[in-house]
Amino acid sequence: MMKAGIYLGKEKIEIRELLLPEVGDDDVLIQNIYSSICGTDVAVFMHGPNTGHKVNVGGEFGHETISRVVKVGKNVKDFTVGERIYPYPRYAKNDTKRAGTIGGFSEYILVPSAKKNRSLYVVDEHISDKLASLIEPFMVGCRAARRGMIPCGKNAYVDGQNAVVFGCGTIGIAAAVAFLYFGMNKVMVCDYSDFRLKLAKELGFTVCNPSMENYTDKAKDYFGIAPSLSGETADIDCWLDAAGAKSILDDFIKLGKFESRFVSVAVNNTLRSVDLLHMTYAQQSIIGSGGYMPEDVIDVQKMMSCGKWDLEHIITHEVPLEQLETAIRTAGDVNQSGNVVVKMKK
Repeated sequence: MMKAGIYLGKEKIEIRELLLPEVGDDDVLIQNIYSSICGTDVAVFMHGPNTGHKVNVGGEFGHETISRVVKVGKNVKDFTVGERIYPYPRYAKNDTKRAGTIGGFSEYILVPSAKKNRSLYVVDEHISDKLASLIEPFMVGCRAARRGMIPCGKNAYVDGQNAVVFGCGTIGIAAAVAFLYFGMNKVMVCDYSDFRLKLAKELGFTVCNPSMENYTDKAKDYFGIAPSLSGETADIDCWLDAAGAKSILDDFIKLGKFESRFVSVAVNNTLRSVDLLHMTYAQQSIIGSGGYMPEDVIDVQKMMSCGKWDLEHIITHEVPLEQLETAIRTAGDVNQSGNVVVKMKK
């Protein structure tokens, strides 16, 4: 038997006892060690179905996890019992529609027809179990930062530029770290939560709370001055939105320097209108970034294991599986929590 978090609708979760999945000849059974709470987990819990990832009422859910192999089918040659692995959500269940519901809040996950470096990835031994549970959200931030860089060759990017990140959750901080990893010169992080800004500041980032500080003045002081259609502005090459507030895109159009870029990674389905003529003459770009690709698994593990940043520092709460509802509610309080992880095994 195994314990599993079951989603029952708006503000309803139950921990149930389920039968362990049967392992086929080509399958791998993994035991989750830690699972992280995603913002979409919070959204679907607080607001009901169809407000985050597709999560079926009555089904298992969760997708940010680090696991260990406990059983392999007789045909499996690429994995061994005891090996620590990361289940890649898009392919862990061989069903991309289940990317948000692979069973991260269950004690065990069956990975059918498991394939190395596709559905399962071996995790660098220098990454702790807790931090490894953040590989998935860091991949989202890494992909967004990558989308905001200018390529200058295979796996290389123009360095010496500047970026600002709006949103200081796990994905926003991951994007800020990835910007530096890819070669950005200066990165500033903005948010309304002083609690989360403190976490970013302790990682070495310059931060700004626009509700208490003049963002425009602080950005000019930190980044320097550059020309724009509206006059002198902050020398920011890339604006990255991991928050989703309407004002961020509006400010980019108005204040972005010539040839600046805007990357949207925040989940926001609101229809928007833009001043296309202004963008044309300002030579600005708007770029979307959703999800991730296999190359992001590699870069995130390098970022996590390089020793430049104490990334486990952004994990502020650890909660046992039996208190999953408490963990999700805690993760939703941006003024009292950073990242929240669920301890899956005692």
